This record gives sequence, structure tokens and C-alpha cells, in this order.
Amino acid sequence: MARSATKPNAAPKRAVATQPITTARLKRTPPKRASATAARITKTPTTKTLTTKAKAQRFTVNHLNEKDFKRDGLRPYAKYRDLGIAKATRGLAQAHVIRLIPPCTDEVRKPHTHAVELQLIYVLKGWIKNEFDGHGQQLMREGTCWLQPPNIKHTVLDYSDDCEMLEIIVPAKFDTIEV
Repeated sequence: MARSATKPNAAPKRAVATQPITTARLKRTPPKRASATAARITKTPTTKTLTTKAKAQRFTVNHLNEKDFKRDGLRPYAKYRDLGIAKATRGLAQAHVIRLIPPCTDEVRKPHTHAVELQLIYVLKGWIKNEFDGHGQQLMREGTCWLQPPNIKHTVLDYSDDCEMLEIIVPAKFDTIEV
């Protein structure tokens, strides 16, 4: 007697429906549940308009060109590459790449403050050593980012020959006060 390959208590196989699936049947069949992440990604976005008191801004792009580094910036011991943000934001913010010119001299080491709302600096190359009122000396290396609160007294103490930083400031025009 030949034995069956199925288990003795196994339920019989169901026949597969060969009829076409209708719209009515789709409505009755619950959809497969997608993951929460997929559901968030596939949602139709709602249009929201950001309303601010800031002036209108325009799109801008600035590609690296070595000729763009000029000595006509805030500090005479640095070359600046303006990134076009002040013009694009109509004075709301300023962004530039700063290349400090070696060596660090006494002209550089003057304590000062900036009348700004925001001043963020990111070291792209080299290092810079600063002193901040209430925070002591800080050595900022490539990859270091810091925020200087408005009017914090600070002093540049030294920097490497290849020091290069990205600086973002709000507003675009501001005063530097030697103290």
C-alpha cells in the first residue's frame, strides 16, 4: 500500500479561486498594513507656507573659485570668500569662508565683541585657538563648530598657517567693538 506524502491530520488544500478580482471584492479585502515609516513617506504632503517677518529670499549657489578669496573683509589679516548669502537674503544673514593669513600677530590678538544675533563658525582646515569670556581658552580643530553668543568678549590667540573657517552671521551687517 502506498503512503501519502501528506500528514494524516493535515487540512485538505483549498482550491485557488480562478475568477477575476472585482472592485467590490477589493473593497472587502483589507489592505496589507504598511510599516509606519513607509506610511509617513507615502503620505500626500500638505502645502504649508512659512510666514516670517524676514524679507523675501532668493535661491543662490556659489561654487569654489580661488579668485573669489579677497582681502577686503572684516579683518585685514584674512581673505574672505563671500558665499552670496547676504544678497540672497537681503541682509538677513551673511556667510563666508575665511582664510586666516599667517602669522598670527598682535593685530589679531585684540579682545573684541560683535553686535550680532547669531555667529556660528565651523573649522574647515587647520586650527584656531581663541579665548572666550567665561569659557577660557579653546582650541578649535578641523571639524569643530561653535556658536558665539551675541556680544561675547573673545580674542584670537593663534592659528595654523592653513586655517580656514566657514562663518555664518545674522544679520549680514554688524559692528565689531574692540574692548
